[in-house]
Amino acid sequence: MKRIGMLTSGGDCQALNAAMRGVVKSVTNSKEDVEIYGFIDGYKGLIYGNFTMLTSKDFSGILTKGGTILGSSRTPFKTIKDPDENGLDKVEAMKQNYYKLRLDCLVVLGGNGTHKTANLLREEGLNIVTLPKTIDNDLYGTDMTFGFQSAVNVATDAIDCIHTTAASHGRVFIVEVMGHKVGWLTLNAGMAGGADIILIPEIPYDIDKVIEAIERRHQNGSKFTILAVAEGAISKEDAALSKKEYKEKMKKYPYPSVSYEIADKIQKKSKYEVRVTVPGHTQRGGSPCPYDRVFASRLGSEAGKLIMNGEYGFMVGYKNREIVKVPLEDVAGKLKYVSPDASIIQEAKMLGISFGDE
Repeated sequence: MKRIGMLTSGGDCQALNAAMRGVVKSVTNSKEDVEIYGFIDGYKGLIYGNFTMLTSKDFSGILTKGGTILGSSRTPFKTIKDPDENGLDKVEAMKQNYYKLRLDCLVVLGGNGTHKTANLLREEGLNIVTLPKTIDNDLYGTDMTFGFQSAVNVATDAIDCIHTTAASHGRVFIVEVMGHKVGWLTLNAGMAGGADIILIPEIPYDIDKVIEAIERRHQNGSKFTILAVAEGAISKEDAALSKKEYKEKMKKYPYPSVSYEIADKIQKKSKYEVRVTVPGHTQRGGSPCPYDRVFASRLGSEAGKLIMNGEYGFMVGYKNREIVKVPLEDVAGKLKYVSPDASIIQEAKMLGISFGDE
């Protein structure tokens, strides 16, 4: 008998259910009897022993369903070793609930912070297998994360829809795309949606260079300009500040987000009328695209294989178009950034896309 725990942690995204379904179908199709314990609302469920017994029927019909049937929550890694409000040792509580249920393995689906905690539990002696979930595609050790392609589709649709109204009114439009630290989503959606300017966290922008790019389009006969802006985009001036100086500045930040700051500065420094659109959490919602359904199913199936073979301490990743197992210690605490020298950046610039840096 194999007893498997499962949880989804951090922000939700498309294909979480598809990935869990892949795990369960894989293990239940083996010759060994299996029990599945689903922890409710991420690590909170593991900490406080809030779980439900699941059968294969619970995973029927969820391939196309967005979100997560187990619920999710954020349990920050930086406070995971701090006692809760009642003095409970959260790490010890997770271990005890794991042992009380006599689990053979815990399957964790999540992003960067989730993997830090998963690796901590591995170091504490628990058998862990993880799956790479995030619309940001910023997890180290894998070329792709599930949820990313679905989010690219949503963000691209938003940019596509802006084109007609931008052209009709001859305006500058900013579409703010999710991504605090990493720009993969904005970069891909911006290129797919035909954005003229793409601003990402890894390439600090100069607002004067942004305006110059808009003016070049206007001089070449284009009535409108579309900017795809990551929510973590940063100016060259702010990038030069120390972390302490930047935090102090942000305490007095007068704008809802960076897109509104950029819009305000463009309007003050030029003659252009600017509008801001924020797709927000729609990028994490809805049904997973076909690519993510297949991709998440493959990852889940491979995770099931590792579990049945007793191979623990790995994230199931994707490298060079093949599903691979990556040691958790090689993943935790690392982000996969967009390199300013990456070929995709150079190719985008050759297409005439400005990144506000030159």
